[in-house]
Amino acid sequence: MKVLYVTSEAAPYAASGGLGDVMGALPREIANDGADVSVILPLYGSMKENFRREMKKYADISFNLAWRKTGASVFLIENSGVKYYFLENHYYFSRQKLYGEPDDGERFAFFCRAVVEFMLQTGNIPDILHANDWQAAMSVVYIKTEYSQIRELQKIRTVYTIHNIEYQGKFPTYILGDVFGLDAKYFGVVEYDGCINLMKGALTVSDYITTVSPNYATELRYDYFAFGLAGIINSVSGKMTGVINGIDYSYFSPEHGGDIDFPYGRNNLIDGKRQNKLALQRELGLPQNEDIPLIVMITRLAGAKGIDLVLRVLDELLFSTEVQFVILGTGEAEYENALRTIESNHPTKMRALIKFDRVTSKKMYAAADLFLRPSKSEPCGLSQMICCSYGTLPVVHGVGGLADSIKNYGEEGANGFVFADYNAHEMLFLIKRALDLYKDKDEWKKLVEAAYASDFSWHKSAGKYMEIYENLINW
Repeated sequence: MKVLYVTSEAAPYAASGGLGDVMGALPREIANDGADVSVILPLYGSMKENFRREMKKYADISFNLAWRKTGASVFLIENSGVKYYFLENHYYFSRQKLYGEPDDGERFAFFCRAVVEFMLQTGNIPDILHANDWQAAMSVVYIKTEYSQIRELQKIRTVYTIHNIEYQGKFPTYILGDVFGLDAKYFGVVEYDGCINLMKGALTVSDYITTVSPNYATELRYDYFAFGLAGIINSVSGKMTGVINGIDYSYFSPEHGGDIDFPYGRNNLIDGKRQNKLALQRELGLPQNEDIPLIVMITRLAGAKGIDLVLRVLDELLFSTEVQFVILGTGEAEYENALRTIESNHPTKMRALIKFDRVTSKKMYAAADLFLRPSKSEPCGLSQMICCSYGTLPVVHGVGGLADSIKNYGEEGANGFVFADYNAHEMLFLIKRALDLYKDKDEWKKLVEAAYASDFSWHKSAGKYMEIYENLINW
């Protein structure tokens, strides 16, 4: 079976969040299951030099995109049984940022057209083309529209995955021909609610659709979660399922993953975490006391991540309890400034680390007692799984993949704490309940061990994807 993943990012080569982590881990697991796996993504200006030295020139391709003649050079890196193809076009991708450019629509239309031309011009025709999020949506749309009469491409079965429905690839309709190179007769495929909506187009024409947790797949049928696409989701629900993401235990491991001050495992779980807590307290200039509960957050500072709930009760938490709180992340300026202000009011209890730093995040996972993830919506979430792998107990809002992966203390299979309603004081009550349990060392240890034993490996999820691929090929 030949599988080609089309993605705008894949760790370790280019990653800005969960999509990059998934596309760094899932293809390797599918390759381990015996498939011939390739990943194709843009070659960004931010690509590290050590990776550039690994690349080998593979091909040059040229093609027309609407009225302009364009093309790309293709480079190859083979890693862990997966072939990674990088499309180089200096005009579109020799930039430091992956996204957030004024011409993102044109950039990723070029990328998707280049993917299709890459397959045709090099003969790399997969059995399964698996496109991810809006940036890759047009690769599916092109195959099912402009290229639908080409025999070599007709055997391809297409899978489209929604990683986050909030970002849909919306653009004004007047650029359909000039920028996307899509004939007006296909306008109805990508038009939705008065604009071009690339995600809607891919949802409509894909052979199969997945999203990143079973609970999120159910939630997307409702307007509250679907950001305007609930009607489309309901119309295609017969070819859609949710497959929860996994995490890469070779990277997120207190025993072997590196970057933490004191490696530890099951045999020294509690002591190892205490040593890492003292080390992080020392590094951040907080009072060093292994008995003070440490709560951490590692998150994008955005409304969907529940920062408004945290800001509503954080002062109350820090005034009323003996606790330390550390948050790591960047995002909206109002949240960054509010966190800095609260830190200044509680200099011995809080640190606001307004940055993105993978090494620091690992140290926080290893050091913390509680990990807070109060998202308003969460397609899957990886951080609540990662914290479990370090024996840190998650406190989460029971939505999306958070509800699929974390079971509340007192329930069968408990590995953390879950609050049901999106309410600041319900969250605060649960945090205080967890802090009360922290005083019962024996009970706390049992729950920490249960979290550490949680299995979020990619093996189970990859098996479900292989089943989907096989069913499509035999379709």
